[in-house]
Amino acid sequence: MAAAVSQGISSQVFSIAARQDQSAVLASTSSSSDCAATLVIPRFTGLQKSSTSAIAAGRHVSHREGFSKQAQRLSRRTRAGGAVTVEMVVAVPSANKVESDFETKVFKKEKITLAGNDEYIVRGGRDLFHLLSKAFQGIKKIGVIGWGSQGPAQSQNLRDSLEAANSDIVVKVGLRTNSKSRVEARNAGFTEENGTLGDVLEVVKESDLVLLLISDAAQADEYESILGAMKPGSCLGLSHGFLLGHMKSVGDDFRKDISVVAVCPKGMGPSVRRLYEQGKEVNGAGINASFAVHQDVDGRATDIALGWSVALGSPFTFRTTLESEYKSDIYGERGILLGAVHGVVEALFRRYTEQGMSDEDAFTNSVESITGVISQTISRKGMLAVYESLSKEGKREFEAAYSASYLPAMDILYECYEDVESGNEIRSVVLAGRRFREKEGLPAFPMGKIDQTKMWKVGEKVRAARKEGALGPLNPFTAGVYIAVMMAQIEVLKKKGHLYSEIVNESLIEAVDSLNPYMHAKGVAYMIDNCSTTARLGARKWAPRFDYNLTQQGRKDMVVDQIALFS
Repeated sequence: MAAAVSQGISSQVFSIAARQDQSAVLASTSSSSDCAATLVIPRFTGLQKSSTSAIAAGRHVSHREGFSKQAQRLSRRTRAGGAVTVEMVVAVPSANKVESDFETKVFKKEKITLAGNDEYIVRGGRDLFHLLSKAFQGIKKIGVIGWGSQGPAQSQNLRDSLEAANSDIVVKVGLRTNSKSRVEARNAGFTEENGTLGDVLEVVKESDLVLLLISDAAQADEYESILGAMKPGSCLGLSHGFLLGHMKSVGDDFRKDISVVAVCPKGMGPSVRRLYEQGKEVNGAGINASFAVHQDVDGRATDIALGWSVALGSPFTFRTTLESEYKSDIYGERGILLGAVHGVVEALFRRYTEQGMSDEDAFTNSVESITGVISQTISRKGMLAVYESLSKEGKREFEAAYSASYLPAMDILYECYEDVESGNEIRSVVLAGRRFREKEGLPAFPMGKIDQTKMWKVGEKVRAARKEGALGPLNPFTAGVYIAVMMAQIEVLKKKGHLYSEIVNESLIEAVDSLNPYMHAKGVAYMIDNCSTTARLGARKWAPRFDYNLTQQGRKDMVVDQIALFS
């Protein structure tokens, strides 16, 4: 696992946000909510630190010295009518930002500054485990409901941390009587005999803190009975804000006599457990997490959430809201984390083979380039370092790819965010989950495979022949497309009021340090299908949209022949 994960919030990766503003990759809207915001048009000038081209309110374009011929061509096209997508983003006032400050009676709060914005975090570590009893004051039993991606990791991490703290708090897993996961839970040490394994509602009724870690679709179907079984004054813990989004869409709300908090690790469950175990030897290893307090009935909710995060092994915990979390999370996994990167590599592989590359070279220059050297460079040095490491010709090829890809990517990303924001994407997940089983006389439609095409069969051969430690070539065109999509995602999140800590985790750290290494190891299905059902569904739905837009809309603007590109 890359350095930024094992060390928590990497200073190199987090510096990306600051470097964006400093080098004018995106012209900042600062804290203004005016409609006349400023957005850099989709061309790669900012990282060159030599020119800026901006659309104010989607209409005015200004130039400075260093505006390249290729960018001027793009600007003329934009002024002629290509600014529609940008105008849609800019014409909407920036959303109010989430308040990052919070009060804790147990843990030390630290202020950090990202791109000129102050935020507050709690630093984790095993040396803080002695504070868990105080953070969990009044809690005698923690019920973990579910054994999917997060359940095994969180239940074991909590149990081990509390044991290390000499706490008598019991962690008990709740599963259906006929659940096949009971065998796995028993193998992990949770058994009926020692009082740490039981039926779902039984565990809910007796727990002071209920961690609901079943799938999102199952939460939508089962939340009423689970909330109804909770003790008054107890606390509901979520690791995703999906349930809030679903309840809002059906006009429902949480009980007012319980606290509701969230701790959301920024990585899949297996990584949460593996990095926690690594942290036993290296203090500070782990997966970062956001936390949210949605309801607090007795003043303990913030410290309960922070204690939960520290017990999971999170090296850094930052604040969000339940609503902001589900919007950024569902959106991010449909974007650059899973769906977009899948669409990008499919489009690039097809492009390179059409240009005459062998299948193996096309795979190496698309997938291997992104999951290898590009991801490692972003993780250790930031996005700017990818560009700076290119030759003069490579930089110009990067610029052409970036310029042509930014708007087509933002078109899809903006639509995706609004589908999440409106509840449409959440309803889609719930309905898809119900199609997994037969109903209304129609057959069941479970998720299909996503790695059966020629491209991914070629990938198996490429990985088999790969030398140990090989990271693939730094293809300038691939890098330009990938970083353009990443930057478009960042800009949408920024305009929608998300904090930089959340933006960076949902757009960069989780991509290059948690997810791309899975695709590098075993392919796209290994990356996507190790994630939640919601993420898997979203990636399958949106990946083809990115592929289509980049191919159909981006290609008409791509200057790819050597004469046009380097004139």
